[in-house]
Amino acid sequence: MTALPPLHHAARHHIRFRNITDQDMGFLLSLYRSTREAELARIDWSDEEKQAFCEMQFDAQHSHYQKHYPDALWLVIEQENRPIGRLYLERWPKEHRIIDIALMPEARGRGIGAALLQDLQRGAAEDDARGIGIHVEKVNPAMALYHRLGFTTVEDKGVYDLLLWTPSGATLPDTT
Repeated sequence: MTALPPLHHAARHHIRFRNITDQDMGFLLSLYRSTREAELARIDWSDEEKQAFCEMQFDAQHSHYQKHYPDALWLVIEQENRPIGRLYLERWPKEHRIIDIALMPEARGRGIGAALLQDLQRGAAEDDARGIGIHVEKVNPAMALYHRLGFTTVEDKGVYDLLLWTPSGATLPDTT
């Protein structure tokens, strides 16, 4: 079994990780929807239509991630034994890839995301990984946080930017 990422900064927020289970699917769907609320607010659909759309998109995303990242860690982020987010992480020999990281609205803007990312940076450096990569939507409010923590855009992927953080700040060639 692969070791969980270290928790140094995030431990101050009473954060811990655990592996996702089938019982977490309802929470993970709710978390997914929370990341789409601003987008859904602009669409003239009923709540039932919005929910059906989110269920379809969540199922497709979850299946895609599971298929394309078979060795990833699939983690629920908990605070004081309550689920507040998810972290999907794959550790490649030369790079750690954050497949997805998300927090519930009530956990955002409280320093938890920054603490988690700093712990992931520390873990990558301790593993001698050459960096951490993540695809981030250009309109994601967390983009400023990534840049503040030293992530740089290395590739424009249309709606997304591929961001990379390296311990030395140097840009790495493609590792995938």
